[in-house]
Amino acid sequence: MVNRSQLQWLLLCCSFFFLAHGDDIKRSDFPENFMFGVGTSAYQIEGAYREDGKSLNNWDVFSLSPGHIRNDDNGFIANDHYHRYLKDFDIIQSLGVDAYRFSISWARILPRGRFGEVNPEGIMFYNKILDELILRGITPFVTIYHHDFPQELQDRYGSWLSPLMQEDYVHYAETCFKNFGDRVKYWTTINEPNLFTQMAYQNGRYPPARCSDPFGDCSAGNSDVEPIIVMHNMLLAHGKAVNIYRKYYQREQGGSVGIVLDCLMFEPLTDNDQEAANRGLAFSIGWALDPLIFGDYPLEMREILGNQLLKFSNSEKEFMKNSVDFIGVNHYSTTYAVDCIHSSCSLTGNRPIKGFVEGIFVRDGVQIGDPTGISTLPVVPRGLGEVIDYLKKKYDNKPMFVTENGYSDPTTQGQGQDVLHDVKRIEYHKSYLASLAKAIRDGADVRGYFAWTLMDDFEWIIGYNVRFGLYYIDRQTLDRIPKLSAKWYQDFLKNNTQPLTATISELQYKAADS
Repeated sequence: MVNRSQLQWLLLCCSFFFLAHGDDIKRSDFPENFMFGVGTSAYQIEGAYREDGKSLNNWDVFSLSPGHIRNDDNGFIANDHYHRYLKDFDIIQSLGVDAYRFSISWARILPRGRFGEVNPEGIMFYNKILDELILRGITPFVTIYHHDFPQELQDRYGSWLSPLMQEDYVHYAETCFKNFGDRVKYWTTINEPNLFTQMAYQNGRYPPARCSDPFGDCSAGNSDVEPIIVMHNMLLAHGKAVNIYRKYYQREQGGSVGIVLDCLMFEPLTDNDQEAANRGLAFSIGWALDPLIFGDYPLEMREILGNQLLKFSNSEKEFMKNSVDFIGVNHYSTTYAVDCIHSSCSLTGNRPIKGFVEGIFVRDGVQIGDPTGISTLPVVPRGLGEVIDYLKKKYDNKPMFVTENGYSDPTTQGQGQDVLHDVKRIEYHKSYLASLAKAIRDGADVRGYFAWTLMDDFEWIIGYNVRFGLYYIDRQTLDRIPKLSAKWYQDFLKNNTQPLTATISELQYKAADS
């Protein structure tokens, strides 16, 4: 008689058999010099929020107010990477990756921004990080700013709403170039300025939590105006920092610099929505990328927003144009675009700041893809190839790296084997990698792929409820426990075409003992 436990293991083994013997994507399907890695960010894993000279940053302060973060979680300890980085590098090295993408904590390097001194202990920490990675043969892929900055800059002048933030960012970026640039060959200036602008100044869900009706109920803000100002300041900060890097550091240090964008793909809901899909891409990707490649905002935005959209001076256009050596692509999902000019939409979709585009995930009663732990990120593998093809065609095949791509478990309460045997995460990565490989075969100049993320972490306003990691973090002990996806990624990187066979045998043995 088969009991319930044995039946669960049997079904799991059948799933593994399919994964192991199906149409496997292999590392050899990618170019020989293609870079594979894993990614993290400082606030999401470091912890040590008041140690060794670090000041409070915007997320520290935001987390202190009840209700901002699910379960009132915070990143004060996070995964304690600050004290456990050597163990974390052991597991990164064991995976066999080529590169590790991480970010630097602005508040750890410059606790008071340009109003104070450089923190030597912060410099020392990242020197140890870089030296250890290079010693292990792992290429550092460094993000300068990933959502977190010293709270003092918010308190003094309102951070990104002020042009003064450009000066602070350039000072911070140059501090990084001076201290770390001899070992960093891949810099990205800002992570997802398009997403951060939307979340912090349109929906009011990220600090400083500014918005207005109908986007949210915030104590202050203007959802139709402030995102335009914030993005403008971020893009000018990027352009000025890159200009300094190229003028004073790039020739000697030999590095390259790009920006990382949230690259949600838009597909037309119907044949009548193709223009809406184009506008959706222009108002998300083009908003950030057109100025950095062509020197100005997309025509679609100019036509709809008119004089509300800020202008770049001629001198600004000069240093902004072609100010990226590569494009960082953070891609998780795809949405259907509805044209609100011709269709009925929600109050938030039917706005100029959204390009009169509504994103939805259902067509004719059918979901666009399987659900994940975040309702707006369903599984749609074709979207990665589609957005890469879009970028290839629009931006003259500028070199690209997929800097984030990953799967969050739909169930947040599972423990033990339910969490560790993450078959759907493996399916996700395999299907998205297959879509990416096809795009590369079709001529896209994509040079790397970073799985998000190395280990379960602090996922911003969702806290620790959603898990993207290849490694599970026991929140009581902070032990790092490999999931099945870690084993799969390790074998994939060895070009093993049947990565799960041994694991199946182990599970069958365990089922027999149940």
